[in-house]
Amino acid sequence: MRKKNLLILLLTLPFSAIYAQTKVPANLFQKKLSNGLDVLVVEDHSVPLVTLVMTFKAGPFTESEDSNGLTGMYMEMLQQGNRDYPSASAVGYNAGGLGTGLRNAGTVEEYSQSYFTLPAINFEKGMNFLNVAIRYPRFNAYELENVKKATINQLDVKESNPFYLLNEAVGKSLWGNYSYCKKAIGSSEVVNEATVEKLKAVGNLYFQPDKAQLIIAGDISHVQAFDAAQKIYGDWQPSAVSNMKTLPITAIKPLSKSTYAVVENALVKTPTILIEWQGPDTRNDAASTYAADVFSFIINQNSSRLNKALIETGLASALSINYHTQKYVGPIVLTVIPNPTRVRECVDELKKQINLLDSDDYLTDAQLINAKRMLEIKKIRDEEVTTTYVHSLAFWWASASMDYYFNYERNLSSVTVDNLRAYLRKYIKNKPFSAGLLINPELKAQLNTDDFFKTANLSH
Repeated sequence: MRKKNLLILLLTLPFSAIYAQTKVPANLFQKKLSNGLDVLVVEDHSVPLVTLVMTFKAGPFTESEDSNGLTGMYMEMLQQGNRDYPSASAVGYNAGGLGTGLRNAGTVEEYSQSYFTLPAINFEKGMNFLNVAIRYPRFNAYELENVKKATINQLDVKESNPFYLLNEAVGKSLWGNYSYCKKAIGSSEVVNEATVEKLKAVGNLYFQPDKAQLIIAGDISHVQAFDAAQKIYGDWQPSAVSNMKTLPITAIKPLSKSTYAVVENALVKTPTILIEWQGPDTRNDAASTYAADVFSFIINQNSSRLNKALIETGLASALSINYHTQKYVGPIVLTVIPNPTRVRECVDELKKQINLLDSDDYLTDAQLINAKRMLEIKKIRDEEVTTTYVHSLAFWWASASMDYYFNYERNLSSVTVDNLRAYLRKYIKNKPFSAGLLINPELKAQLNTDDFFKTANLSH
């Protein structure tokens, strides 16, 4: 009810009146244990459930090309047998006995996490269940082989998807020799050569309390949650090699020139244009990350000039632009579904519109005010469901900071049209990009795409 009332205020109050002061939400509580473990408690007594999420600052951004994919495999092995439950089936059986739901684990660019939801009455048992999974995995060789097979199958499925192939082609050009830093699943070569020893080395480096956050969310008091965290995880000490300041973090190199790729696939009925730029990050240019969010929201509306130029004219059937917030360089991704009979015209107009983005009348104050209001409403709605809200909190902790998240509304409110233009000039207009066209061979032959991007003047 509190959040619904706030939504009403957002829709009725003048925008400037919303941001009197930014505070940590009253139902969120933070504590850092002496071993470095960040504990965040979200009190929500609406339903008798508790969600537990353990997140680590570990992913492909902490890997080398030779180890790309091992972090994700390590997370999968944490779902297998451990000290108290000798096999994956035993883990699953006991998870069922605790009443767990939404139980899963995963790895993305900048973090890995394990999570589940269970009845609040089983809270402490759930804390112990998570503890043994995280801290005492068995790393059984047989189960490792099963994880390898499952990972290879996932890769095979991905590589059969034409859109994955397009993203791969564009990503390899955008990130150069460091494209693996954006690919959590890794490569089949690394997966096949994974050993227990290699995975344990990953664990000693990154799966340690000083690189972890534990979220406890639901029908629990923060006092009880902190006491349980200290009791169960307080004796967890970082390994001797666990020191984030000295660990290798891959530095993404700036893109030096624009590149293009044409991906042919007979399964494709409608072509897709994908253009990506290297965008800002939360370490070096947090201000631009707020501008990126506002700009993307404006452009994705039906009323935007880009939408009118491409969609309303029939040059394209859909378009979207998004910025993916990251601590280590986030991509700006523009996707356009062109009219198959007017692909060349679509690209020409797209290039024209990109050159106009920072013009005086392209973005308006009215669009800016509406974007800020709607982004704030979206954030509040995201916070309504605790079982999904926890994943947003974990993401911001890993890829920015909790302060970044808590101050998001205030910083968003300070974005001006001039800030949007500065963002566009710094990261998009006249900047190197990686472009790709996904198309079927028959249409490719008709369009002579070998010369397509050049003649379409899509060049830097």
